[in-house]
Amino acid sequence: MHKRFGSSWLRGLLWVCVAGFACAAMAKSDAVATLLAKHTSLDEQLRQNQFKRPLVLDSSDLPNRLKGDIYAVIDHPFGAVSAGLNDPDHWCDVMLLHINTKYCHAMVGQSGTTLRVHIGKKTPEILVNVARVEFNYSVVAVTPEYLEIMLNAKDGPMGTSDYLIRLEAVTLPNAKTFLHLTYSYTVNFAARLAMQTYLGTVGSGKVGFTVIGTGADGRPQYMGGVRGLMERNTMRYYLAIDTFLGAASAAPGTQLEKRLQGWFTAIEQYPRQLHEMDRAQYLEMKRAEYLRQQTVR
Repeated sequence: MHKRFGSSWLRGLLWVCVAGFACAAMAKSDAVATLLAKHTSLDEQLRQNQFKRPLVLDSSDLPNRLKGDIYAVIDHPFGAVSAGLNDPDHWCDVMLLHINTKYCHAMVGQSGTTLRVHIGKKTPEILVNVARVEFNYSVVAVTPEYLEIMLNAKDGPMGTSDYLIRLEAVTLPNAKTFLHLTYSYTVNFAARLAMQTYLGTVGSGKVGFTVIGTGADGRPQYMGGVRGLMERNTMRYYLAIDTFLGAASAAPGTQLEKRLQGWFTAIEQYPRQLHEMDRAQYLEMKRAEYLRQQTVR
């Protein structure tokens, strides 16, 4: 009886293990199918839009949470995308391109990988004067055809919290990749009040990308307010990812400059939404921040 019991227990354990692997494989397969179905459903919008590239942007402003989503087809093979983004150090290179990121350092510890990110103004700042956000970095899935990376942070600056940066990628024919980028965070009353104050003063002319109407002059009118703010930052992160991937094949000694020049060129395609400073100012600030990122730990 003992042997039969042991044999049954082992068979049961084996079945659980096999079922577990099967379930994991099915989940990954479902994720691939879901993302490819989204690509198909967005076909017309990806081909015809205001961005002059295969890209769709959506945003939402819920009572306590802001969210931006970008879906895009990029001219990079999936293998290069997976190799480039399945690395926390590379994510620091991506995030530093954003005009508000002052510093990023990846740390591997017993509890996992963390990105220490300092976020500040659109001007040079010392680190003690800017907010620090600790992102937990995790690779949710990686297969020969699908990648999912998540960055979560419990706390953020100025009353924001529960940050999420989620990237999905799936392979497409002709050496292309379909990306889905989500950027979202929770805002409390103080955070929303601070945003409204900013948008009512120095940020009063800022707009997003969603067209909400047509002005008397026939020009499009764009989403403003906190949704506009979310759309601008989601686009900045997307352009940073695309620019990083575009520079990854360059000689190592030239990659930084190619990233910086490429990101600034990319945002200047949308000056109404994203122009903040001239190229020389941006390059000087980011070169100094990159040097600090390599030397300060």
